[in-house]
Amino acid sequence: MRLQPVALDERVEAIDLMRGFALLGILLINMLAFHSPLYYTDPYTWFDAPGDTATFSFLDVFIQASFYPLFAMLFGYGLGIQFLRAEARKKTFAPMAAKRLSVLLAFGILHAFLIWYGDILITYAVMGFLLIGMIRLDSKWLLWLGIIIYAVPQTLLLLIMFAAVALDSSFYVGIQEVQNSIAAYGGGTFAEIFRQRFDDWMYGNNPLNYIILIVTILPFTMVGAAAAKWRLIERAKELKKMWIGLAAGGLIIGLLLKLAPYIFEPNIAMTYLQEIFGGPLLAVSYAAIIALLAQNAGISKLLRPLSKAGRMSLTTYITQSVIATTIFYSYGLGLYGQVSLLTGTLMALGIFAVQLIFAEIWLTKFSQGPLEMLWRKITYGLNLEKSNKSNN
Repeated sequence: MRLQPVALDERVEAIDLMRGFALLGILLINMLAFHSPLYYTDPYTWFDAPGDTATFSFLDVFIQASFYPLFAMLFGYGLGIQFLRAEARKKTFAPMAAKRLSVLLAFGILHAFLIWYGDILITYAVMGFLLIGMIRLDSKWLLWLGIIIYAVPQTLLLLIMFAAVALDSSFYVGIQEVQNSIAAYGGGTFAEIFRQRFDDWMYGNNPLNYIILIVTILPFTMVGAAAAKWRLIERAKELKKMWIGLAAGGLIIGLLLKLAPYIFEPNIAMTYLQEIFGGPLLAVSYAAIIALLAQNAGISKLLRPLSKAGRMSLTTYITQSVIATTIFYSYGLGLYGQVSLLTGTLMALGIFAVQLIFAEIWLTKFSQGPLEMLWRKITYGLNLEKSNKSNN
């Protein structure tokens, strides 16, 4: 008997589980930048307190560059599902999707410049606008174009980096930038923090870096949208062999690539190979493992708190920044630059545990997270009011 995917309007718990898992990984790796000037250091030597070396190795291999690809693919998957729903209801997709993305962009701008410079929402919104223009492509076209857009420039960049390593294999260390970051975030006024936050955002989002961001993030959203059109997550039972193959293949090859700096040497080329090619493969493996585990009712029930955090992913993501910056910046506890990597990682796990409890309590009374409700109200509020008036 052929198994059928769930209806478009049904919520798929496996997707929420993946989002929740991705948010945990994102917090764990973002925590390095929350409490330390990560942009301007050699991470292999900067964290040297007891327990830091083992902690960094774990984060570097299993977390770093493996969770933003997962979240980006899920972002594309979500847009793909919205497109399918609009098509099923014979409604236009682009105008409402653009409005939703505009609100997300506004959230991202506020987050980046008033809370934390490491924001990813601005980039997701921009990638979403680009994806709208391609969403009608056949799934195979979306998939293969995404792979080509990703693989070709990234391979060329990797070759350039291997050539550069022959001249200088050291990581960039900005002593002045490190001092500025510690002074501003650890003991500066809000205005000084704002200036440092803006400088850090510009450092990571200058025109050249943003071109690299586009050819990195956009392909993941395209792959996610293609997967949504095939309903791959909803058809996990039917496609069990495929998911097992992705889980095993992604894990083995991904881990081998993620271990490259440790097998050879930690230089800019090896870390780029590790992150750009190893990270996404491990992300696919994580997604496949969750898709398979979600088919077991007992495991799915056990992981339900994680799926609830995933249901309110915007709220979870932004509150991570609010809590962490309050702990580390001078307008809070002022602990920036004063905690070890191990301590910061344990703090991240504590923060996420609190978020799981909050999500559990909140969703017993509401169907969406607070920021999701605000997002929906801003996006659909005027349309709903017009609809109600026309019906009266």
